[in-house]
Amino acid sequence: MRTAKIHFLGAARTVTGSKFIVETPEINIMIDCGMFQGLKELRERNWEPLPFNVSSIDVVLLTHGHLDHTGYLPRLVKQGFRGKIIATRPTLAVTKIILEDSGKIHEEEAEKANKEGYSKHRPALPFYTIREAEATQNFFSPVSKDEWIELSDHCKCRFRYNGHIIGSTFIDLQIFDKLFVFSGDIGRTNDHLLYNPEKPEWADYLFVESTYGNKLHPQDSVTETLASLVTKTIYKRGTLIVPSFAVERLQVLMYLMWKLFRENRIPNIPIFIDSPMGNNVMSVFERFPEWHKLPPNDFKAIQNRMEIITSYRETWETIDDPRPKVVIAGSGMVTGGRVLTYLKQLVDEPNTDILLVGFQAEGTRGRQLLEGAHELKIFGKYYPVKAEVHHVESLSAHADQGEIIDWLSEVKNIPEQTFLIHGEHTAQEALRTKIADIFGWRVNTPHLFENVTVMI
Repeated sequence: MRTAKIHFLGAARTVTGSKFIVETPEINIMIDCGMFQGLKELRERNWEPLPFNVSSIDVVLLTHGHLDHTGYLPRLVKQGFRGKIIATRPTLAVTKIILEDSGKIHEEEAEKANKEGYSKHRPALPFYTIREAEATQNFFSPVSKDEWIELSDHCKCRFRYNGHIIGSTFIDLQIFDKLFVFSGDIGRTNDHLLYNPEKPEWADYLFVESTYGNKLHPQDSVTETLASLVTKTIYKRGTLIVPSFAVERLQVLMYLMWKLFRENRIPNIPIFIDSPMGNNVMSVFERFPEWHKLPPNDFKAIQNRMEIITSYRETWETIDDPRPKVVIAGSGMVTGGRVLTYLKQLVDEPNTDILLVGFQAEGTRGRQLLEGAHELKIFGKYYPVKAEVHHVESLSAHADQGEIIDWLSEVKNIPEQTFLIHGEHTAQEALRTKIADIFGWRVNTPHLFENVTVMI
């Protein structure tokens, strides 16, 4: 009797920290290797050694490049991983950018904590360094989508387009006679920049994200909201701050702002893009045009319309600029990045508006703002919130409940087991019930660090 053991080491009854290991008789395969974000009790788990013999992991397969799917890689290498890190070329390009930026932020925050003394650790250490992020790239192994890759005598995998961000895929993993399908983060249908996700046709063991498992995205018009807030910002002579993820969300926001300006729906207001990582991601869109819908000429026009900030000095010049303006800056959940500098200076101003786009995880400043926090803690100090906070969910890069059900609709068999991952428990329970009602499948919601043995 052949079996495989699945280790749920992250994104189990929580949204972040995607890490799954499939232990087989021939090979140990890790799917994604992300950092926990949000709640302090989860973030603290990042510092704990992985509860698995890291040196026995043969290969890591990445669904896409976001930090909560790749941000633990340098720690994995530090703990002894020496196998291949396999993903599509744009995913590895995004991962390179994100890891190096993350390493830089970790170093800067440790230095700041030591200088200002607000950390309980003496000394505060970076989670990993830029050098460790760079060393991780020695294990990168790019592959083409849809191409079967032999991992061992009886194990192979392929990467299939699923929208979400550039390079993003779901993974078919054939282990002996069984097909394991890992959804990664499923993208939206009719996305502004990306093609519709492909759908699986068969799965013996299915691992499905459930971030919005209990919600349907509202049909609100993002362009109407943006146009209205720009008008309001001009009237108030203030600043519209849009915290944004550097990958995909930033490019979509730039595209929509450019489109509004081109259609004369907003005036010629200065739009500042303050995301060094986002600027680098733009080059990924240029290098891999087959992965998105944006024509090269439009791409150049968008960049020319924006004021791209490249230095910290320019950040402060932008804050001091008295003109009404739009600032789009990382990070999307307000957990770090340049947006914190803007908020420190402007969140207590009534003529500041903040637009949150997409999912805000538990424990993040974005969730606090969304829930009406009267103050924000930034680098050990509290800042009163007098800015007006707005939220649009329809810009989310994650499929909602209806889109997840649609993504599953072409699976021809009844999976032996379906596991819901990458979601908070209430979202998972709603999606579990929906899948059971529609398809009649058996659905599990594994706990963090649970192990499940399956037949192969």
